[in-house]
Amino acid sequence: MKKGLLILFLLAFSNLAMSQELRLNTYGGYVFDDRVDSYFSNSSYYDGVIKGGFQWGAGLEYHIPGKGAIEIQYLRQDTNAPTIYQDGGIFNGSIQSTDFDLALNWIMLNGTRYFPVNETIEPFFGAGIGMGIFSLQNPDNNRSSNATKLAWSMRGGTNIWLAENVAFRVQASLMSAVQSVGGGFYFGTGGAGAGLSSYSSMYQFGFEGGLVFRIPQK
Repeated sequence: MKKGLLILFLLAFSNLAMSQELRLNTYGGYVFDDRVDSYFSNSSYYDGVIKGGFQWGAGLEYHIPGKGAIEIQYLRQDTNAPTIYQDGGIFNGSIQSTDFDLALNWIMLNGTRYFPVNETIEPFFGAGIGMGIFSLQNPDNNRSSNATKLAWSMRGGTNIWLAENVAFRVQASLMSAVQSVGGGFYFGTGGAGAGLSSYSSMYQFGFEGGLVFRIPQK
C-alpha cells in the first residue's frame, strides 16, 4: 500500500512539474482534540486524547481549467496524547497514565472543485487520500514507535483574491487516519510501541487560513 501511494504521488508530481497552471497553497490553523480509545478486554485497553493545537503546511496545486485542481499537500502537527492504559500483563498489569509526545505528518493527494463567484470570491470543496506518518514517544522511558497509516480528508472554504496572483484562503477540514488498516497506536508497559493490539481511528477537525500564490509560467 505504501509503495502504491508513493508511486501515485510521484506521478502526480510529474504532472504538476509539467503543468502551465500552478498554485502554491500555504496552511496554518488550529485542529481540535480527538479522543482515541480501544478496549480489547477488561485488562487490555487504552483511553486517551490527541490534544489539539497548531497545524502548518503547504501544497502544490495544478489547475485543470473548468474541471478543478489536483494538489500534493504536506501538513505537520506536534502535540501530546495523555493516555490511561492497561496492557493485560502479569496479574492483568497495572493501570498507567502517560502523556505521550506525538508528531503527526500528513502527505495527501487532494482533488478540489472550485466554484468562482466573481474575480475575487472563489469557494471550493475537496477530498483527499494519502498517508499519515506518526511518531510516538513515551517520555517516561524515552522509547518510541512509528506508524504509517492510510489517511483521507475532506475540506471546504473559499479563496479571497487580494491581487492577481495572491489570495487569502480560509477553510474547514477533517483529517482521518484509518488505523484499523495494519494496526493502531500501541500503548503498554513496554513503552510506546508495546502492549495492545486493538484499533482506534483518528478524526481531527480544524480551521485553517493561509496565502495562495499563483506561480507565473513562461
